[in-house]
Amino acid sequence: MATTLMSIAAPRSGPKLDNTNSNNTNHNTIRKVAHGDEKVKPDSQGQQSAAPTQRDTIRESASRVHRQKSKNDRALVGRYKLIRTIGTGNFATVKLADHLLTGKAVAIKIIDKTDLSSSSRRKLSREVRLMKGLNHPNIVRLLEIIDTEKIMYMVLEYASGGELYEYLFKKGRMTEAVARQTFRQILSAVQYCHQKQIIHRDLKTENLLLDENFNIKLGDFGFANEFHDGVKLNTFCGSPPYAAPELFLGKEYDGPEVDVWSLGVILFKLVSGALPFDGHTLSKLKERVLRGKYRIPFYMSTECEKLLKKMLVLNPAKRHSLEVSRAKKYMGVT
Repeated sequence: MATTLMSIAAPRSGPKLDNTNSNNTNHNTIRKVAHGDEKVKPDSQGQQSAAPTQRDTIRESASRVHRQKSKNDRALVGRYKLIRTIGTGNFATVKLADHLLTGKAVAIKIIDKTDLSSSSRRKLSREVRLMKGLNHPNIVRLLEIIDTEKIMYMVLEYASGGELYEYLFKKGRMTEAVARQTFRQILSAVQYCHQKQIIHRDLKTENLLLDENFNIKLGDFGFANEFHDGVKLNTFCGSPPYAAPELFLGKEYDGPEVDVWSLGVILFKLVSGALPFDGHTLSKLKERVLRGKYRIPFYMSTECEKLLKKMLVLNPAKRHSLEVSRAKKYMGVT
């Protein structure tokens, strides 16, 4: 495999499978800053908000960037008042902000372009371009781009419910009824992307956010890319516990099938509260993924087990497509 992979202690903090330049700007670089604590951990980046007004259409407008101090010493970016930092990384900071006219909460990802490599700049441009074309109720919306010579501001929806990862960590596994409803929304979002010839390539519970009504919002398109029939992809990226076996083997892939594998891992975690494949080191994790063996909890329904066995298939050519997966009895579609 072309990538040098480090050992991992846990899925939450594990390294990326990525053979691109390490100076990436995707949302996985964001870390939550705990109040009064120097330690940091990954965060959902607060990328959600209520539906935008008509004026909140996507635009590039460097001329309208006005960073100034208000009376309460809070900075302004365009039409937004920055409230507080909710995430930070090597090249980006995420701020919770309010729209000055509507008061709607948004998340603004502030990216310092001066330290980005040329490949990271191309990756950022691709992320923005792909997100502009997405409009789905279960996908984080890119509301606006404010671009200057040195700084890019990505105005995103804000999800007050936080990460699905955090929910499962605090609440434990879901009932199958809730898991089925949640997974149906996740499938809908990913299938929408695939229909637009876009693969996500970093599907995991950390990148699935919840709004105030417990609806799913898929975020973090930093590793997303377009795919085309007959054209193989060779960038090996993602989070190891959710990565398909062909990525561990360094093989080229078509695209959608790697997302299907990750979705199988997510479904397992929703129902069981744990990962089907895990290990204290990356080599141990790789060994278990390539074996393709995992334990089915006694409480898991037969229909759920059947669906998992069609998604977590070692041979990518034999994995269920998302269309077939959504039509399965477990998903409530007959």
